[in-house]
Amino acid sequence: MGLSEQIVVDLNDAMKSRDTVRTGTLRMVKAALMNRKIEAGHELADPEVLSVLAYLIKQRKDSVEQYTQGGRMELASKEEAEIKIIETYLPPALSDAELDRIVTESIADSGATSIKDLGKVMKSVMAKMSGQTVDGKVVSELVRSKLT
Repeated sequence: MGLSEQIVVDLNDAMKSRDTVRTGTLRMVKAALMNRKIEAGHELADPEVLSVLAYLIKQRKDSVEQYTQGGRMELASKEEAEIKIIETYLPPALSDAELDRIVTESIADSGATSIKDLGKVMKSVMAKMSGQTVDGKVVSELVRSKLT
């Protein structure tokens, strides 16, 4: 069973158990997947589903930050609960040591010597981590610190 089918099954289970937060979150995920499927014009493979889920998490993290700054803690906690539900469908995140190793390898492979090579290194790092859950900001900061 693919990831999108698993989400539909879990949505049905959440509706049966009357778990309103999980039901709402999974409905939103299902809608985002359907929109992406229509845009793509074909059934989504698991890597495409993972990219949609990662995008949804990124949106929610931005919302949490804005709600926190605006003093709307109840909305921020709602978004955090949604993040936790969506994260259950993603593979485990890379450890800091593993991320550091990949960045170091990419710098060595690309022959980067200065901050001017940031784009080349970032492209290599992100290619090596395709299918993994990682924040681009964190990777960029790590690459910058190693190149300076």
